Amino acid sequence: MPDLEKLKGKLGEIWESRWLTNSGRQHQLLEDSLRAYLKVPGLSLFNNGTIALIVAIQSLRLSGEVITTPFTFPATPHVLTWNNIRPIFCDIDPVTMTIDAEKIESMITSQTTGILGVHVFGNPCNVDKIKDIADKYGLKIVYDAAHAFGAEINEKGIGTFGDISMFSFHATKLYHTAEGGALTFNDKHLKQRIDLLKNFGIKNEEEVMMPGINGKMNEIQAALGLLVLEMVADEMKKRQRIAEIYRHNLTKIQGLSLPEEIKRTKSSLQYFYVRINDKLFGASRDDVHQVLKNKFNVISRKYFFPLCSDYTCYKHLPSSSADNLPIAGKVIKEVLCLPFYGGLKDDDVINICNMFVDIRNQNN
Repeated sequence: MPDLEKLKGKLGEIWESRWLTNSGRQHQLLEDSLRAYLKVPGLSLFNNGTIALIVAIQSLRLSGEVITTPFTFPATPHVLTWNNIRPIFCDIDPVTMTIDAEKIESMITSQTTGILGVHVFGNPCNVDKIKDIADKYGLKIVYDAAHAFGAEINEKGIGTFGDISMFSFHATKLYHTAEGGALTFNDKHLKQRIDLLKNFGIKNEEEVMMPGINGKMNEIQAALGLLVLEMVADEMKKRQRIAEIYRHNLTKIQGLSLPEEIKRTKSSLQYFYVRINDKLFGASRDDVHQVLKNKFNVISRKYFFPLCSDYTCYKHLPSSSADNLPIAGKVIKEVLCLPFYGGLKDDDVINICNMFVDIRNQNN
């Protein structure tokens, strides 16, 4: 949360301009600032990430079937359904937990028009392999980069890969605008179509070019975002220290696996998670989740449980079969996201690590 007096100053600018929405000064400033920060050629701001992702699919004119991952937030497959597209679930990589690029090609049919990957917990998808597949079959690539704000591969912004990437600026994210999101893209010609689609398809006072939606970010959101952007570097520095404390203490505990640091990749530091092997640790992920909450008042998250393929609206699909998703079915029972924010004190992090020791000792 930015300093309240600074926010009041920003609100004063908005009140003076009397311009509350429809691409005002704050919106324009934030769009320029984020384009530079994320190292992307093109960027369009939205009122939230889900609407942005719906527009991304619409702007690329995807149809039929799109191959995606079951290990993600519900919004990922839902945006396909809202565009009358059938999600085809592909299994995930056992290490990065992103869509398994080695299995995508076998799922392509005559109805396939695109690939929707997710940079899970900021772990980049295998972007090179996915591009090769897309080029071979003439498919479009969309990345859900909701967790990957500021992530880079070989010093290239994560939003430069694929045709379009979506970033979420929800309040729970490292960078936020309370609610909000953005699409990034390399083809600058896409911006005109995206901006039309997010504003009812309105070109000017007398022309409506296409059936659009209302996805605009307002000036108050943008003003908040400008202030939060100034705080990102400090927040990431604090989170880096917290991650180091977690790593130092949790690597000593048998049955816990920690995120692997990926070479030539800058982390988004959005989440810190562990994977729990119930046989080696002595307690299941679900047991640990409950003990942390009920005994220690520590709130962890079973992201992303259950798999999207297990939802009532998707479990009837052939690709939702457990036989098709063995790795996802295993991972979904292991992952636990731990408290991870700049205001977390060193002693609190150490105490959380000691809770894992206590839980393991109680069960062995």
